[in-house]
Amino acid sequence: MFRTHGDDRLRAFAQAATVPVINGLSDGGHPVQVLADLFTVEEKLGAVAGKTLAFVGDCGSNMALSFCEAAPIFGYQLRLAAPKGYRPRATALRGATVTSDPEEAVGGAQVVITDVFVSMGQEKEAAARMKALAGYQVNGALLAKADPKAIVLHCLPAHRDEEISADVIEGPQSAIFDEAENRLHVQKALLEHLILQR
Repeated sequence: MFRTHGDDRLRAFAQAATVPVINGLSDGGHPVQVLADLFTVEEKLGAVAGKTLAFVGDCGSNMALSFCEAAPIFGYQLRLAAPKGYRPRATALRGATVTSDPEEAVGGAQVVITDVFVSMGQEKEAAARMKALAGYQVNGALLAKADPKAIVLHCLPAHRDEEISADVIEGPQSAIFDEAENRLHVQKALLEHLILQR
């Protein structure tokens, strides 16, 4: 398991390794978290295939990039809502649609996802990030545009009342704490799968 920043370091590590290397987190993705998130969707709503997921906020983040990568594999529709400068490269979209309007992205979605606006290592950009992403908070008004049975995901830790309002975190549509629990179980399953393959 390797957590790092640069994906070049991850690739070099994997090329030199004699065992499988799990990307525990890198600038280019957070696949182990997205596995837990998709498991949570299936646990709460049934098969993820055919569902509409909306990611709101910094869509150039490793979380959004992993949701883009997983979309064609798992067969869900992904909508991203972010201002310019906070979107993935076109080559990373994998069929996801992008808008600057959070309500457009969330409209009718079965799953609404967000992540912190300022991640570890981005503290010097905090003021600019908060200003650019100010209109992208997942709150009750935005969630009302989603499917009435929609669930909300956040990989935690959350900055309450920044990227997500406290009432949504604690609200009836929040699957955030189940998602956090599922992270443990999904990682155990991944390790078991890799160990038994060898």
